[in-house]
Amino acid sequence: MQNITLEFSKLQILKEKERWRLYFVLVTEHPDDNDKMVVTTFPDPYIRLKPNQDNLISFEPEGNGNTDGLFVIERAMPSDRRIKVHVYLRHSRKHIRNLGESLKDLKTTLGGDAFEIVDELLGTTVPWLVVAKKALPLIGTAISKIGDKDMGFVSMDEAFEEDLSPAPVLERGNSFSTGEAKIWWKWNISGE
Repeated sequence: MQNITLEFSKLQILKEKERWRLYFVLVTEHPDDNDKMVVTTFPDPYIRLKPNQDNLISFEPEGNGNTDGLFVIERAMPSDRRIKVHVYLRHSRKHIRNLGESLKDLKTTLGGDAFEIVDELLGTTVPWLVVAKKALPLIGTAISKIGDKDMGFVSMDEAFEEDLSPAPVLERGNSFSTGEAKIWWKWNISGE
């Protein structure tokens, strides 16, 4: 069985230099239930960017060889070889941010379309909020109620070809919907 892993390689803010407190909100399909999605925020507390970093952070260490970026998720290859992953970039207006509190706020805002908060899903130890798939269009609105600065949305959806032998690593990049930031990521495919 093949596994897929999503890693972030690099993030660039395309606005004037500031002190940024950045975090991601990630929405993807539940690995075991086709009628549900899962939502998390990471890292906890957030990524700090200072003016001397030129609004750029590389998640891959310098050096020779095959280096890893910021681990995001890992799961078995879906049977249809397609995965949906939506990522929102947020700037925290608070100096201290609580991951659990953010998920509880989302759960309250989504109401009956939100279920339980679970741990250790998709190869991570961060908590995930399980939501109904029909709530996907409401998630952006629910996130905006957290009160942090919205820096946009990017789709990392991928359809994996059957034969990826010449390229088991798919490198991608895209600007967030606001045009205020750009992100680069990798899909790693492993196993048979």
